[in-house]
Amino acid sequence: MHSGRSLSRFVVVAVLMMPLAACQYLDQVSAMRTFKEANSAYGRGDYETAAEHYGEILEILETGSSDQLLNEQLTATYFYIANSYDNLYKPSRRGEADNDRFLEDAIHYYELASEEITDPNLQRLAMQYLVSAFGPDKANDPASSEPVLRQMILLDPENPDNYFALANLYEQSGLFEDAEAVMLEVRNLRPDDPIVYLQLAGFYNRSGEFELTIDALEQRARIEPDNPEAFYTISTFYWEKAFRDFRITQDQKAEYIAAGIDAADSAIGLNDRYVDALVYKNILLRMQANMTTDLDLQEALIEEADELRNRAEELQKQQQAGGAPAA
Repeated sequence: MHSGRSLSRFVVVAVLMMPLAACQYLDQVSAMRTFKEANSAYGRGDYETAAEHYGEILEILETGSSDQLLNEQLTATYFYIANSYDNLYKPSRRGEADNDRFLEDAIHYYELASEEITDPNLQRLAMQYLVSAFGPDKANDPASSEPVLRQMILLDPENPDNYFALANLYEQSGLFEDAEAVMLEVRNLRPDDPIVYLQLAGFYNRSGEFELTIDALEQRARIEPDNPEAFYTISTFYWEKAFRDFRITQDQKAEYIAAGIDAADSAIGLNDRYVDALVYKNILLRMQANMTTDLDLQEALIEEADELRNRAEELQKQQQAGGAPAA
């Protein structure tokens, strides 16, 4: 008798659970089918339809009625609905209510994506797009970008790109000391990375700090002593300073020209077929010739410059004939 009652209770519970299990199964099937339809629309650029379908999936996700593993897989929906709205937004129509709402929805779902997505790569991508959505051609909200970039640095502290993006944000906002602090932070993090010194040089150059620019480029050259491009780059910066900055004295100009020639010599010493380095040394020698009153020296400098120019032209012809790119 006791066994019969237990069996009866089990049957009753099982019968009651069957509609719940069936409903959950149907939700899963519906979610996967809708996800496939949404992805198809997204792939062909029909972002309005894609956003509508992705919204249907989110309704299922937010009820929590589907399988947990399936829910984790479908969290990618947050990114794709955000990106669908992002693609629907047109900067040229800024100020139109419907258009602006697309951007607001994109930001909302990018934020959810950065919190809910379980795939770390897609999560980082969502945060990158979120920073872009806060950019000057969209929401123009740099203050909201900063915490996102800081979070990206915490999640991936070895990635220098996040530091560069944060430094650029500070620079564009006129916060040069903060920008420099971030650039120095990434330099200390990656002291042997030549790209870091190129980025640092670019920052100092835009800030009008020429000596610090050259120092960063020279540090890069010390890391890459066998790379002629590192020395060639230094020569171009010296040429630009001597040629374009009319505020410097003649003595400074002569000093920069000489330093540019030395840097070009280093590049040519590593690669005597380096056309660009030959061209720049030729230009710098002519500038040096124009600054001297010694006619014999002037003639010698121009003669050397002519030889370099002819050498560069001959190498260019050889490279064009052989189909090889110029160095």
